[in-house]
Amino acid sequence: MSPDFVAMLSRFLKYAEPGQITAEASLSDLGLDSMQSIELLFAIEDDLGVSLPDEVLTESTFATAGSLWAAVCHAGGDRP
Repeated sequence: MSPDFVAMLSRFLKYAEPGQITAEASLSDLGLDSMQSIELLFAIEDDLGVSLPDEVLTESTFATAGSLWAAVCHAGGDRP
């Protein structure tokens, strides 16, 4: 995961401590709720310039930092 992605993601994870945002980290355990997921989606588009297709906007995509990063990469964002 890129440092820019981790920094952006950390803004939405109220329980995340430095170093806790790993590929395996559960986003819901770190404080991401459904409303923040929508805000995070807009941030991905604005900050990273990536638009995630509707078919990947699933619970499993937003389950971990790694699964979300993979969706960003697949949609044309930074390489993993």
